[in-house]
Amino acid sequence: MSPENSAPPAAASTAAARAERQMQAEQHLQSNGLRALDRNWRCPAGEIAIIAAYLRVLVVCDVRTVQERPGARSQNLTGTITKAKSVKLRRLAIRWIIAHGLLFDELRVDVVYIIISRSGELTIKHVSGTG
Repeated sequence: MSPENSAPPAAASTAAARAERQMQAEQHLQSNGLRALDRNWRCPAGEIAIIAAYLRVLVVCDVRTVQERPGARSQNLTGTITKAKSVKLRRLAIRWIIAHGLLFDELRVDVVYIIISRSGELTIKHVSGTG
C-alpha cells in the first residue's frame, strides 16, 4: 500500500481505541442483560453505535467517551445528548427495524458513557431511557 493511502499512525490508534471502547460498552450492556443485535449500523441518514434488545424492547445506544474533569466528584452526563440526537436515533432505529423486518413492543434510547480518568482508568456508566 502506498504511503498516501495509509492512515497516519495516530488516526489508526484512535480508531482502534474507539473500537475497543465500543466493545467494552457492548460487553457492559450484555453483562446487564441486554442482547447485542448489531453495531455500527449505517444508512444514508446516519449511524447507530449499538443496537440491542432487552426482552421485547429495542434499545439503541449512543456511546460517548468523556474525560474525567479535574476536581469533579461526579459528572452530570445526562445533558450530553441533545433532543435532536435522541430524535435522530429514534428515526434511525425505525429504519433498522424496517430493514430487518423485526417487531418490538417498545423503543428506548440509551447512552453508554466511557469515562476516562486522569490516570487512564475507564469507568462505564449506562444511562437508560435518555430520549
